[in-house]
Amino acid sequence: MNAKTVEEIANAVLYEGYILYPYRPSALKNRRRFNFGVLAPKPAEVNSDLGDAWAMRSDLLVTGTSGTAIVAKIRFLQLVARSVGELSEPLTDLPEIGKPIFEIVDSLKVAGHSYQAWQEAVEREVGVEGQIGWLLREPRIATFSFPEGTELEPLRETDGRIVGVLVRKHEPLRGEVELSALQLRDGLFRLTLRVRNFTPADNQSLQSRDELLNYSLVSTHAILTTEGGQFNSLLDPPAKLAGETAECQNSGYWPVLVGEEGERDTMLVSPIILYDYPKIAPESAGDLCDGTEIDEILALRILTMTDEEKEEVRNGDDRARRILERTESMPEEQFMKLHGALRSVRPLNGDAR
Repeated sequence: MNAKTVEEIANAVLYEGYILYPYRPSALKNRRRFNFGVLAPKPAEVNSDLGDAWAMRSDLLVTGTSGTAIVAKIRFLQLVARSVGELSEPLTDLPEIGKPIFEIVDSLKVAGHSYQAWQEAVEREVGVEGQIGWLLREPRIATFSFPEGTELEPLRETDGRIVGVLVRKHEPLRGEVELSALQLRDGLFRLTLRVRNFTPADNQSLQSRDELLNYSLVSTHAILTTEGGQFNSLLDPPAKLAGETAECQNSGYWPVLVGEEGERDTMLVSPIILYDYPKIAPESAGDLCDGTEIDEILALRILTMTDEEKEEVRNGDDRARRILERTESMPEEQFMKLHGALRSVRPLNGDAR
């Protein structure tokens, strides 16, 4: 397994749609999040208007033995609601116990920088593993629980006085990951991976998708590796596995082989349609959180933003700030690489011309 290739693809999936050009929180497309792989709390299934599932299932085919080892790593984002508070009176330091008195405001300008509300995110990871022989007898289940929390970040004027705070709050998350196996014939097994969101959420939290996302697993995907066995492609399976492949269930998720071409020890279960052995284009200077766009077009658009728009990007989100800084410092030769590349030429109908 080429760990670097797998990590690059998995991170691109994790942050796809996290923030979109023009990378400003005030932009219409960023005021309403659109993320792939959202697993909402179970109570949300009764609200048909929201349409997000509370559980996922992914089937994969493995060639191996009862001693074949399987490791599944589930990754997702937990959203963090960031709000801006204005202190009633300036302070030199935040109190060690309790909270300062402040009022939540739409935006606040401090030391020449403007701050406003936004949804940030923290990365979460849960693992489950076992030999196929064990999984045939009973599923392996890993439960997870991330408690709610609130943090305050002081906003200081140029003279050092604290006049505001960034308030970051994340809701509790609870769920489980289940890995099981079924023997289909000698040396062939069907693995089933399930992820369920059991986070408690009241009716008020389910009224809007923005609120719902605070209790959801966002950009959920999985990386599975095997030792002593091989995964089989579900996109281009061997003819002898056509029947077993057709019976695999993967609603809303696409398992694909990842790593170097021909390797079959790692699968990525993606909420985005991918092909086997996807790769990040070597010309790309870094993630733009929007794999449906072209790097060159986005980079040029970023450079045309006004100073005021760039300032909002810098103060809005750390990932957006890094995208802006990377683009502004990109050397000319890197821009030329973005203009296009010829990968390979294959003769039409096998004719060499």
